[in-house]
Amino acid sequence: MNRIEANLIAEGLKFAIVSTRWNHFIVDRLVEGAELAFVQHGGRSEDLDHYLAPGSYEVPLIARRLAESGRYDAVVCLGAVIKGDTDHYDFVAGGAANGILNTSLHTGVPVAFGVLTTDTVEQAMNRAGIKAGNKGAEAVLAMVETVNLLRQV
Repeated sequence: MNRIEANLIAEGLKFAIVSTRWNHFIVDRLVEGAELAFVQHGGRSEDLDHYLAPGSYEVPLIARRLAESGRYDAVVCLGAVIKGDTDHYDFVAGGAANGILNTSLHTGVPVAFGVLTTDTVEQAMNRAGIKAGNKGAEAVLAMVETVNLLRQV
């Protein structure tokens, strides 16, 4: 069996990051982690374009336009949806997840789902770098690997 794997080298890659203004105190940390991971793996900060969407529900449309533009190897979507007392969480989290997945499948451009969906602010902070690593960094690295693997297909 032939095993095909990709590397985690970001050199020469151009990514768009779409993040949300909503819950910015968490999302800003995800963006910082994403940029740091990109640079630590050979990418250049100049090759990251950062777009700000109002909230996670709006992210898929922005991501789709960016993916369709042909300017980016991948799009990284970052946000935080924190459960509240109403069903609003379910609609926003589900809409964001479905929209991001559909964007990737429709355009053929890798699009990362780096939108935290948590029960509490504490859980979100932990996933933004306090305890459990930085999910923004993980999303960028997943896209670096995906782009490099697609180039081998």
